[in-house]
Amino acid sequence: MYNLKRIVLIVLIVLLPFLAGASGEDKTKQSDEQTQKDQKAKQVTTVDKPVYKPPLRGSPAGRVGGGTRGATERESFSMLVLAPDHVGLTTHDQPNLYWYISKPILHSVEFTIAERRAVKPLFVKIFKGPDKGGIQAINLADYGVRLRKDAKYKWSVTIVTNADHRSKDILAGGIITLVNVPQSLPAKLQAAGNRTPCVYAEEGLWYDAVEAISGMIDASPNDVRLRKQRAFLLEQVGLDEVAEFESRNSP
Repeated sequence: MYNLKRIVLIVLIVLLPFLAGASGEDKTKQSDEQTQKDQKAKQVTTVDKPVYKPPLRGSPAGRVGGGTRGATERESFSMLVLAPDHVGLTTHDQPNLYWYISKPILHSVEFTIAERRAVKPLFVKIFKGPDKGGIQAINLADYGVRLRKDAKYKWSVTIVTNADHRSKDILAGGIITLVNVPQSLPAKLQAAGNRTPCVYAEEGLWYDAVEAISGMIDASPNDVRLRKQRAFLLEQVGLDEVAEFESRNSP
């Protein structure tokens, strides 16, 4: 019996370093796997959050108007344009312009775009009010409207509550400028994959970033992740109400 115990003790002494090594390898493997998971999670978080870097320009305020109007809560609504509080940039001469209204309206809507200090607007269009609340789009290409390089344009959406008393109009507007494509942008977009809105946002191209994420949402309207990306982008320029509506009404 004594010899048997001695033999067992010797075997344990011999095997102990190997067992400890295996345990250490398992812990190291688990640590490496956790590190990889953390890196992937961080990468996903970065992809999901396009960070807008405003252009370094001494530009005047770019978003005006908007608000709520109505004799009662039932009649009231809120209307805003998806523009930053400074001159927003685009590299597209026929960009999509986006605006928001909190609920359907029966009033007519007037869209206007004009070069600053111009006597006459570049384009004016009156159309029927939207039949549902949320983010709306106006595509300049649909009307053959093109922007001129480096010119500042005021664009606005006006709710005509009474055609005979235009002083009661509700107006919201922004300023947009067409700029040259940054030299590094094409290569970044080619490598971007689903990060296209992030690339535009990082380059300070507000209208291109909004158009890119909105186009992705149009293609996949039930993708909650895309809507969260747009909401995050809007929050960065103070459009909290639109971002909240977007999050609240995601599919």
